[in-house]
This record gives sequence, structure tokens and C-alpha cells, in this order.
Amino acid sequence: MNYNEDLKNKLPELKKIEGFPIGADEDILALSEPPYYTACPNPYIADFIKENGKPYDEATDDYHREPLTGDVSEGKGHAIYNAHSYHTKVPHQAIMKFINHYTNNNEIVLDGFCGTGMTGVAAQLCNRKAVLSDLSPIASLIAFNYNNPVDIALFKQNTTAIIDDIENECKWLYETLHTDGKTIGTINFVVWSDVLISPFSGNEFNFYDVAVDKVNGKVLEEFLCPDTGATLTKKNCKRATIEFFDDAINQNITQIKQNPVLINYSINEKRSGKNKSVAYEKKPDIKDIELIESINKKPIPYWYPIQRMSEGGETRRNDKFGLTHVHHLFTKRNLWILSELKNRCKTPLQTIWFNSQLVNLSKLNRYRPGVSFPYNPLSGTYYIGSQICESNVFTAYRNKLNKIVNAVKFIKDKNMVFVGSATKLPVASDSIDYIFTDPPFGDNLAYSELNFIWEAWLKVFTNIDKEGIINSSQNKGLSEYNSLMLDSFKEYYRVLKPKRWITVVFHNSKSSVWNGIQEAITKSGFIIGQVSTLDKQQGSFKQVTAPGAVEKDLVISAFKPSNEFTDSFLSKAGSNLESDFVKQLLSQLQIQPCVERTEKMLYSKMLSFYIQHGYEVNMDAKAFYKMLNMSFIELDGLWFTSVQIERYYEYKKKMKLEGIEEIKSGSMFLFVTDEKSALVWLYNFISESKSFSDIHTAFTQLANIQGDAVPELRELLEQNFVFENDKYRRPQNEPEHNQISEKREKALLREFESLLIKAKTEKGKIKLVRKEALLFGFETCYKSRRYQDILTVTNKLDKAIIENSAELNDFVEAAEIMVKGME
Repeated sequence: MNYNEDLKNKLPELKKIEGFPIGADEDILALSEPPYYTACPNPYIADFIKENGKPYDEATDDYHREPLTGDVSEGKGHAIYNAHSYHTKVPHQAIMKFINHYTNNNEIVLDGFCGTGMTGVAAQLCNRKAVLSDLSPIASLIAFNYNNPVDIALFKQNTTAIIDDIENECKWLYETLHTDGKTIGTINFVVWSDVLISPFSGNEFNFYDVAVDKVNGKVLEEFLCPDTGATLTKKNCKRATIEFFDDAINQNITQIKQNPVLINYSINEKRSGKNKSVAYEKKPDIKDIELIESINKKPIPYWYPIQRMSEGGETRRNDKFGLTHVHHLFTKRNLWILSELKNRCKTPLQTIWFNSQLVNLSKLNRYRPGVSFPYNPLSGTYYIGSQICESNVFTAYRNKLNKIVNAVKFIKDKNMVFVGSATKLPVASDSIDYIFTDPPFGDNLAYSELNFIWEAWLKVFTNIDKEGIINSSQNKGLSEYNSLMLDSFKEYYRVLKPKRWITVVFHNSKSSVWNGIQEAITKSGFIIGQVSTLDKQQGSFKQVTAPGAVEKDLVISAFKPSNEFTDSFLSKAGSNLESDFVKQLLSQLQIQPCVERTEKMLYSKMLSFYIQHGYEVNMDAKAFYKMLNMSFIELDGLWFTSVQIERYYEYKKKMKLEGIEEIKSGSMFLFVTDEKSALVWLYNFISESKSFSDIHTAFTQLANIQGDAVPELRELLEQNFVFENDKYRRPQNEPEHNQISEKREKALLREFESLLIKAKTEKGKIKLVRKEALLFGFETCYKSRRYQDILTVTNKLDKAIIENSAELNDFVEAAEIMVKGME
């Protein structure tokens, strides 16, 4: 089959699919390498899965895994990780451990937010296949090159020839006269400085000349006016400007004025009988200025991008400096060489090699005196410093060529890569064996904006309609972000085989975004089996329960329930199936101690599942505990199925034989940030009777409670534990458990009813509440169909209270649906 022609014929239908990029047909086709890479939704995925995957057969399927435990190394120093920069990425070595754990050989892994394709690299090295997609054309192209083996020797030979040819033709652009007045040197880099205007004299001066401490390699915050000696700061001064006609866009423009102030160059000298390249520095002389002026007057012979920077906080941040179009981000000299290089790059790998240095060779590259590393752009922004470093293009690409070669030598197999939205995957239902994904998180990064400089050179741009970010320029707030994430995880749920796992990496410090991701996962049908934190320093995972943990990198492990379980719940609307839910969840959990096996977490997950599916909740905490006692086995405050309990005994025996304490008090819980996580931690800590003093000492060292009106520690203990012989202990039987539950629930309900009266009678917003009382009140109202009371209280609450709690938000959304249905 002629895939190029076939893809061309399919484009009209592919354009109807969400995530189709912005660009001319010919540019999209030129970028594509079908069938393995398409710069648009890929119509050949089904063939790839049919050839490499195994159809799901419920009758013969015996798959079972528990969540991954143990250490995972980040491994950021690998050549693959460093070959091409990107805003976020997870090292492939870390992903490999997940793939090896959750899949078997020759199974298929999916990542719908693939970025630079590290999931695919990991899959190759684990002898698995991968389907990778990203909304960004540049991200997907990088991913393809990491998932497409090439003839490395031929690539290096041809690419070296490109550099040599262009350098022979254009080396005059980087020539400067040595201080001896005779020898021609090669420019390594030129420092350009903002030109400021003194508020005292009105005269112009170079910022570099007065603010850079050349001896100590520092930039001074305060400096002296060269005319008056008065103390100045950058904020005191205006930037000088320059007006000129930009023939690329046929407009008169005004830009900030920058002057060349330092040239670093090299000449060959004979030292100790050998020729060596020796670096020198000098101020630009008249010949250097004349060379720059000559370059600026000449037309660049090849194509280069001249697009207006797209709408956005980052892409338009330099408008005030007159840097409004893509080509304004480069000096004319570097733009000239880049245009010739781009014209000569014909293969996908050469294109990525070219794109990999664009940011470093732009005005985003800051000059930092005292820092030897040649490229210093700030990541995640289009910030342009008061001093920029114009680096030699040829040197940059020769160095990058070696890095690219060292990276791609590890690539052994082809995977499928395409441009598209995770909200509409061209993948059959129940066909994927495992999903590893690192989605965008809220307003952390504006990916499409930051990719604009790269994609302008590709001529194909991200379609931002389905970009899952919070961005005012795109009129996307938290609700729009949550909706896009939900649509994406619904697709993930659809394509994943039953009983299989999805791993989600999370990097956001906002509880509202964290809750949005949790809701997207659970509302799409997944059941979260474990949430861990990734310790970047030690490369280890630790259990976590509370929203405050989002300041760390988190790993969420969730599974798709079996068809039998799902069908049963759908047909019976969850009626009398609470035990089935717990059994399904427990069977997927690790046998080691984990928070998900505690009564409070099991009840919370069951309640959330029922509310999100619109089922009636017939069990309160007491009835739930009774059901646990009848159907499951408790040991060490954790619950197990009858099949699992023997394995847990074996685990404990092994721990003792190896001299390891089987359950360290509090070891499962890293964060205590609200009442719920405090109670879970306390229950685990008080595995045996303890005095208030012992509990208080340990608790205060760990707890960091904010935004929750939690009672004092002694009151928490009085409400939830048995006080006996001057010590606190867990309830040991059902009567004690029920007595404590009744006492606690009465107190919570009193607080909620008071809150409800306050919401009905007072005018101001309620900014701080006891969340456990609010949650119990919502649960009580839901069970008794008092949906309007839920909304009455919600309307009086500060919106952050609901946004920062997935459990509360479940009740609010359910109440809104019910009230609307009654109208």
C-alpha cells in the first residue's frame, strides 16, 4: 500500500476527529511517516493492534495484578531523556518498572498524553508495543523519533555533511578580528545588552556596562548612572527603543534596543607544539558592528516562520518589547543559518535535531556571567532577559548531533504515534493492556503556547480546542479543565481491557486540580486502588491519603472492573452489592499494609462509587462495619478476603524472619492535612493502647492541618477511641464500634444542622467548616433525599471548600442532578 497517498485520501474524514492539528494538508502530510506516524489522527491503529495485540476474551482471561510497590528510580541522566528538552517528562527507566509489573511480553501499552514518547521507549525496552498520541505536533514528532529505529551511521554522515556545507558557505557570519588586528577568529557567542535611558541625564547606556560585576560574575540589582553617579535600578530606567521596517511582514515596528557588548571567540594557536583552539573575549569593534549591519540589510535566502505569536499569557508576554512575531525571537545572523539548516533537513530525525536547539539559539537564551554552560533559557516561559546570548549555530548543532546519536542508538522497535486528542482515540474498545499517562495539570504549563516556537518551524500547530489546561486566554477555567479530563479518562476506560490498570502521574500543587483528576478517574468508571508519592531524591513510593500531598509528585493506580462486576451493578443499580464492591476492590489491592484496606477508606470509596453512579446508599457506617465483619477478615486494622488472609500471614511471617517490623505505626500515611487523614493515621498508630502524651508527641510532629476546622486532638480521641486505664485504644468489638460510631455521628449531625441554619439565615459566605461534619451531613441528606439542603449549604460555602474535596463535590453534583430532575 502507498500509505502516503492513502493518508492523503483519508484526510477529509480525519479532519472531523477531535484534535486534528492546525496546518495545510501538504504540511501535515510532509510531516507524517505513515503508517507508524501521522501528524493527525492515525487511521492505521486498528491494524497495528490486530497484528501485535491479543483480543480480549472474558472466558479465558486470567489476568490479575496488585498495585506496584517498591522503589522506582527516576534516571534523568540518560541520553534519551536529555536529547530533546520538553516541559515535563517522566524518565523511561521509571516507566519500565510499571510496564513490567502490569503487563506481559508482547502486550500493548497506551499513552494519550505521550509528550516526547517516554512511555513508548519504556515499552520497547520491555518487549512491549505502544500506541502514543499527543495533541501537540512537536511532541508527537519527538515521540515518533524515539520510537522509530534509523540507520544511525547514515543519519550522522548525512547530517554532518549538511553542517559542513552550510558552514563553508556561511562561516563569514561568525568571523571576528582578533585583538592582534590580523588573525580571524570564530565567534562562539555574542552578548547583547538592553539599552536603558537614565532618568537623571536622559542619556542612553548599556545595562551590561554598569550592572555586570565582571570579577565576581554577578548582575547587580543597584548600579550607578554613568553620567551622574546616582544609584539606579532597572525599574528606575526606561528601555531605549529602535524603529525599523520589517520587510518579512512589511510593517514598520518599534522594538527595544539592544547592543552587542561582548564577543567570545576562538582562534587556533600552537601551544606545546600542538594546535589548540583558544578562547578570547573582547568588546565589539567597528568591524563587528559593520558585519551585523551588513547582515541586517541582506535578505535571508530561505524560508523561515514569520507568524504572529499566538494569543496567550506567555506567547504575548514580549509584545511590550516589540517582539511580536516568531522571527523576532532570533537575531538576523542566527535566523539566516537556521533557515538554511531547515531547508536541508529532510528526515524526521533531522527535523527533530534541528528543532532541539531552536530555544537555545533564540533570544530566550540568557547571558549569565560566571556560568560556563552556554545555554540558559528559563524553562516554561518566553522570558527574555536584559542580556541575551547569541550562540554559534554550527557549534550548537555539532554538539547536539552527538547527543541525538547517543540517544537513538537505544531505539530498537517501531511504535504507533499520532497527533490527536485523548478525548477521541482511534482505538477499539477493550483492546489495550495497560495505560501509563502523565496528563497536563491545570495551569502548570501552557503547552501549546510554549510549543509555538517549535511548531512554527514545522508549519503545523496544536489545535487548542481540546487542550486540557486552565488558561484564561482560551477561556478555560477549572470546570472546563475537569470536563476535558473526564472526557479523556472515559476514553481511557473504553479502550482498556477489563481488570487492567491505568497509572496516572500527577505534578500539581493545587488541591482543586488534584480533586478534578481524581473525579475524572473515578467518574469514568475506574476504581482507584492506590495513591503513592514519588520521592525524587530516594526514588521510593510511600502511601498517601490526603489532598495536601499534591505538593509531591503522585502516582495514582486505578483499575477497570471486570465486566461481570460492572454488568451486575448496572442491572441491580448497586442494590445489596456493597459486599461485591468491597470484594472487587480488596482483590485488586496489594497484600502489604495499605491505607485502602482500612475501614474508613473502604467505606469512603464505596460511598463515592455509589454517589457517582446515582445509586441509593442504604448502608451507614455501622451497617458497613457489620457487613465487613460478616464477609471479610480484619487483622492489624486492615481488611482482607478469605483468600488473601493466608497470604498476609505469610507476609507477616516473612517480615519477622527478615527482622522487619510488619506494620510500623503511622508508616502507611505520610500526610495528615485534614480530619479524615488524621483519623486514619490515628487508627493505625494506636494499634495498641497508648497514652495521650505519646499520641500527642507523634501527632504534632506529623500533622499539618489547614482549611479544615478539626477539633482538638483530645476531642478526636474521645470521639473515636476507647479511653481505658489512662490510655486510648481501638474499639475491639462490634458493640464498642457501634457505640463510638453513634456518638460521633450525633456530634457531626449537630454541627451540620447548625451549619444548615446558618446557611439559611446569614448573608455572608462561610469560609471555614469542619469537613467531616459537612460530609456526614451531605451523606445524611442524600440518603433522605434532602437534595435542596445540600445545595443550600453549598451556595453559602466558599467555593474552594467544594473544589478542594472530591467527596463533597460528588454529593453536590448528585444533588444538582436530582433537583433538576424534580423540576
